[in-house]
Amino acid sequence: MTLAIASPAELGAAVRRARKALALTQPQLALAAGVGVRFIVELEAGKPSLRLETLLKVLHALGGRLGIDG
Repeated sequence: MTLAIASPAELGAAVRRARKALALTQPQLALAAGVGVRFIVELEAGKPSLRLETLLKVLHALGGRLGIDG
């Protein structure tokens, strides 16, 4: 499934939905991605400035990927 994401808040909501669909808690996702729980909390809250490298780790742990269409 491909999602069009236009804001940090939409990205956070998409990550939250994917995490919950996999029945993972925030700490479980953080562990699977090798990131801190705080990063997951901030990502899901729509924080506008996050490290791309760390975001990619989270997306990979969720089985997702980042794409550009245009």
